[in-house]
Amino acid sequence: MSRLAIPILLAAAIAGAATPAWTPQLTGVNARLRGVSAVSTTVAWASGTAGTVLRTTNGGDSWNLLPVPDAQRLDFRDIDAVSKDTAYVLSIGNGDASRIYKTTNAGTNWTLQFANTDPQVFLDAMAFWSATQGIAYSDSIAGAFVIFATSDGRTWQRLPADRLPAALPNEGAYAASGTNVAVLGDQVWIGTTASRVLHSADRGRTWTVSQTPIPTSQSAGIFSLAFRDATHGIAVGGDYQKETEAVDNAAITSDGGRTWTLSKGLSGYRSAVAHVPRSKSSWLAVGPRGADVSHDDGRTWTPLTGAGFHAFTFAPRSRTGWGVGDRGTVARLEGL
Repeated sequence: MSRLAIPILLAAAIAGAATPAWTPQLTGVNARLRGVSAVSTTVAWASGTAGTVLRTTNGGDSWNLLPVPDAQRLDFRDIDAVSKDTAYVLSIGNGDASRIYKTTNAGTNWTLQFANTDPQVFLDAMAFWSATQGIAYSDSIAGAFVIFATSDGRTWQRLPADRLPAALPNEGAYAASGTNVAVLGDQVWIGTTASRVLHSADRGRTWTVSQTPIPTSQSAGIFSLAFRDATHGIAVGGDYQKETEAVDNAAITSDGGRTWTLSKGLSGYRSAVAHVPRSKSSWLAVGPRGADVSHDDGRTWTPLTGAGFHAFTFAPRSRTGWGVGDRGTVARLEGL
């Protein structure tokens, strides 16, 4: 091959490389969507205000509304799909507004699994290791963390308080995207309003807590965290009342969450972060005013052209994903 051919081939490869792009999709609803979960490049679920649950089976070309009985007043901030037919959806609020429903037949029927009666419980988010094993987090009560778990996919039990570290006054979580709880292997991490991270390496039997350097206030702290493996993770947030500001609103860890280092460069407040599948060190962070991409494990960030979103999900083992936001907004991301 001649030396002249080499730059020509490189230029062709660059020109042929995909450019990340958002494709808006029609949902037919006007709800504020805060939850989204994909199980493949064709099947994804979304959730939001007014008891809204949506599902697509064709990559988002169309979305079907799946009514949940007696849920019109609920705000579904988190949805976790574990298969094309099975999903859990969590609503937030004090007392009986905090609930968890489950469907095993693609939303045709829903079972109310967790019907809260404690007026002080306020569910924030949940995550699942499998179709039957999951964990849900509530704001703390009287200096005690409140965490629920299921081991059978049917019933939920509160973890004993003596297993958990003490909570700080009024410490809870921001129920912004359903992504302040992350699981991987046997591990679980929970990001709090005090910018602390609760961690268990044995599915909730024992816990530790660490402090991140992300600033906190009544409207600022950790809003989302994710891990690409057992050691490397990123937490993002900021101040949701100052969406265009980015002041020390990201932190990275390389030791499983024991210690955290500030990362700068996000373009604003970010409510969700996700590792890019099939990449070693690429991440996407989204917020209502935009999105940013990192290709060096969160040390530096580059703005991604397009709209903003409250939550985001990648399809497993794929670089295809969906962002969701206000007024029923859904967009598909490809080419990252």
